[in-house]
Amino acid sequence: MTSQKATGNPERRQLRPTDVKRLNRDWRRRTQGRVGLLVESVTAPFNIGSILRSAAVFGVEHLWLAGNATPPSHPGVRKTALGTERLVPWEHIGTPADAVAAARRDGFRIIAVELTADAVPLHEAPLDGDVCLAVGGEDHGCSPALLAAADAVAYIPQIGRVGSLNVAVATAVALAEVRRREWAQG
Repeated sequence: MTSQKATGNPERRQLRPTDVKRLNRDWRRRTQGRVGLLVESVTAPFNIGSILRSAAVFGVEHLWLAGNATPPSHPGVRKTALGTERLVPWEHIGTPADAVAAARRDGFRIIAVELTADAVPLHEAPLDGDVCLAVGGEDHGCSPALLAAADAVAYIPQIGRVGSLNVAVATAVALAEVRRREWAQG
């Protein structure tokens, strides 16, 4: 394996902040679909902060919190979110059914990310159009009420010996797949 210095490739350098802004602006121009996020009973501030950062990166239009989810105003959330809590409009809506109803009023279809008997692999899920991904708490995932209200359920295929992903990581993977699909079509 050769090092960057040995190859002399002048293009392989980290982007400067101005270059990153230009790159992100180009991707925003390719993005038309609306994405929402419903987070039910995620309590660890680190997880909420990480979810907010991913939501900001992938252009989540609105975040609905349900159950006993920790709010973005919590100091521990802000520490991980690194200011992104200001970039994603959010509200704590109460029950999962109330949050689903609010997302539907805003024109979103609800796709829960969970391991259920009827779930489809994420890469086969109906992620086109205006979609709101729903994720559940660290220990128990999406509640039966949230799963019953969802339009579809998808899971993230895994081949390792671990049975599940951290909720913040799973959220990032699912958000990336929504955008990847959109960008691949356009």
